[in-house]
Amino acid sequence: MVTNSYQAIVIGASAGGIEALSTILSGLPNRFYPPIVIVEHVGNNDITPLIHCLADCSNITIEEATPNEIIYPNTIYIAPSGYHLLIEENKHFSLSVDPEVNYARPSIDVLFESAADAYKNRIVAILLSGANSDGTEGLLAIKNVGGFTIAQSPETAAIATMPQSAINANAAELVLPLDKIAPYLMSLPFTDAAE
Repeated sequence: MVTNSYQAIVIGASAGGIEALSTILSGLPNRFYPPIVIVEHVGNNDITPLIHCLADCSNITIEEATPNEIIYPNTIYIAPSGYHLLIEENKHFSLSVDPEVNYARPSIDVLFESAADAYKNRIVAILLSGANSDGTEGLLAIKNVGGFTIAQSPETAAIATMPQSAINANAAELVLPLDKIAPYLMSLPFTDAAE
């Protein structure tokens, strides 16, 4: 249930996630206000092809997140390969080479848990297609601070394991088919992080 306005969106995806991300981003207008921060498991691969792929389906600026960077509205940030991406309380990014979490670095849990600390109840988190349980604990952390949590409906996910894990843990407040996520995001109230 939506009870307050939000300042940012975090999204986690793994196997099958590029198609899901493309669907969501292509459904958002180019003046969509809140920043979107994404962890997509790509192993040790360069994320430049991922950025180009997503840029082809979105008119919103997409870039690789860099340390100490201020998080700006109307921008999509992608976690770099090989690093955990964290959001600090001052709404800047930091990177970590701490050990893998759920066999992944970047880890969705690490991003989501840092977003819960930084934004409290002003964050929206979305967990998409994937083959492990990464993101479940992070989604719970965001739910526990009053943020809003969404899981892709497993029947619309290329790999249902990750969203199903979150649903089984009661971490998702809302479960949506893939094609309904972008329209739902556009219905939510967003405000500037300075407010």
